[in-house]
Amino acid sequence: MKKSNLFIQRMRLRHINGFVAVAQERSLSRAAEKLNLSQPALSKTLTELEALTGNRLLVRHRQGTLLTEQGEQFLGYATRVLEALTAAGHALDRLEDAPAKMLRIGTLPTTALGMLPQAIGQYQQAHPYSRIQVVTGTNTGLLAQLKAGEIDVAIGRMADPEMMSGLAFELLLLESLLMVTRPGHPLLSETVTLERALSYSAIVSPKGTVPRHNTENLLSTQGFSLPAQYIETLSASLARQMTLQFDYVWFVPSSAVKTDIATGQLVPLPLPTQGMEEAVGILTRNDGQPSEAVLAFIATVRHIAGAVRSA
Repeated sequence: MKKSNLFIQRMRLRHINGFVAVAQERSLSRAAEKLNLSQPALSKTLTELEALTGNRLLVRHRQGTLLTEQGEQFLGYATRVLEALTAAGHALDRLEDAPAKMLRIGTLPTTALGMLPQAIGQYQQAHPYSRIQVVTGTNTGLLAQLKAGEIDVAIGRMADPEMMSGLAFELLLLESLLMVTRPGHPLLSETVTLERALSYSAIVSPKGTVPRHNTENLLSTQGFSLPAQYIETLSASLARQMTLQFDYVWFVPSSAVKTDIATGQLVPLPLPTQGMEEAVGILTRNDGQPSEAVLAFIATVRHIAGAVRSA
């Protein structure tokens, strides 16, 4: 083994601390007192250090302890090692005292019931000290907040070119529009048709949203319109609870009810909705490099979306 490698492996912080203390105090007794050590223990440490370096570093005189030429040279390196360790300790203290930077995520209400919980859960498992703020809203609102720097990343939809100025969109998946009910809905005991489904109260997204636009397009292409009685809400959690408890027909993007359908809590009506797919993806600002937290979260979302597509 090379001498330098042996030196690195066997060198200990006590060797450097002891040497620097003696060099500063110019006295073995004062250095030992400063380090709260006995003089024999400190003397042994210095002997070990000189054996590791292969050089005489200190010379004792009646006037005190003096450094040799090799000792003066070694002192410069030893001092810088201690300064670096002190700086590292202060940096860690500041990091511990400072609050973690918040990762601000914007999401559509339906996505908040879809892939987002799993994405956040996996992200925080990998980053246990992370702090996350989730903002839900319409796609138009999310785009405005992203441009204003009020959120760091969003899970939303592609919009018109003028609204996408300054933003980047990465497609994650295409999700379809579904009509769902609770398992015991009276509609399921008979032949399901769109006309029969519209004889029950509906739950739809607000005007101006893509799901609402797709719902109205679906109905108009088959000669129908929304029933006279319906609930219009942006809250996917409220829509879900109303659908589970009453006889509503919920027009909803598929990602929001994927788990409920898989577990049998909600039932999709066997009615065609082809052509009503919508693109959902990652929205970021394109005016600079995203932070490491944003990049890590995006990577997690990509992984979750890939699993959804292949399922």
